[in-house]
Amino acid sequence: MPHIITEPCIGTKDTACVDVCPVDCIYGKSEDWEMLYIHPEECIDCGLCVDACPVQAIYPQEEVPEKWAAFIARNYEHFNLTAP
Repeated sequence: MPHIITEPCIGTKDTACVDVCPVDCIYGKSEDWEMLYIHPEECIDCGLCVDACPVQAIYPQEEVPEKWAAFIARNYEHFNLTAP
């Protein structure tokens, strides 16, 4: 399962998670988006981004808190994919 970026990332300009990703699957660093997104088909589930995130916005998909569950679909839809 991929990792999902959730609400605490909105408006954050820190991109430390992008810099540690070994497969470059986190997008938005160079775009003018309100948050970053992890491509679910490219993520290798290594978890390095979780520790790098200063606002604790990244979770394994199966551990996304209920209050941010909508971000799972939002992440998939960002890449024109169907959420599970």
